[in-house]
Amino acid sequence: MTDVTLYDAIPIDVDQGEPARPRLLLIATSLVSAAFFVGYSGLVGFYLSERAAVRATGGQWLPEGVTIPLTQPNFMMTTMVFSVFSVYWAVSSIRGNDRANALVAFGLTLMFGFAQIAQTGFLLTIMDMPAAESSQAVLIYSLVGVQVAMMAAAMGYVVVMTIRTFGGGYSAKDYEGVLSAAMFWTMAVGVYSILWYAVYITK
Repeated sequence: MTDVTLYDAIPIDVDQGEPARPRLLLIATSLVSAAFFVGYSGLVGFYLSERAAVRATGGQWLPEGVTIPLTQPNFMMTTMVFSVFSVYWAVSSIRGNDRANALVAFGLTLMFGFAQIAQTGFLLTIMDMPAAESSQAVLIYSLVGVQVAMMAAAMGYVVVMTIRTFGGGYSAKDYEGVLSAAMFWTMAVGVYSILWYAVYITK
């Protein structure tokens, strides 16, 4: 029989420890990201139905004289893929308390986002499609505008989390905000991939 007197008794006033912190920011970001993605998918669905209706009657979808080159959209798609790796590099760096690499990763991610927005503006100048002359132009500009707005919001999210991280708000112990920003960024990249295929590729 084991002699229980060999073991120290556990005092009754032992601290229970800090309760697990609910991941409210991560949950909220997940719900908002899902809502944005579903909403944009619905907008794209309406665009595709309108395009199919015009083509079913033998009409031309794009306004006369308007062309959408593939070089800029494809480069933007490549940029967005790279940005997913860089934003999760930031998450990995924070998990390892490597703030130097996290700064580089945040900077690259923001650079990729700015490059995509700037390239979109350049693409629109090449297309030279007046918005007031056709409903097709209104729909295309709506899809592009919403996507750019989402990317700008994702960049703002990353900027805020970068400031908080280097202010000591996040570390290996708690990196929920950085992970949330990466999740929202991934949603924004997914939105661009839909735009890339539905508008730029299939036209």
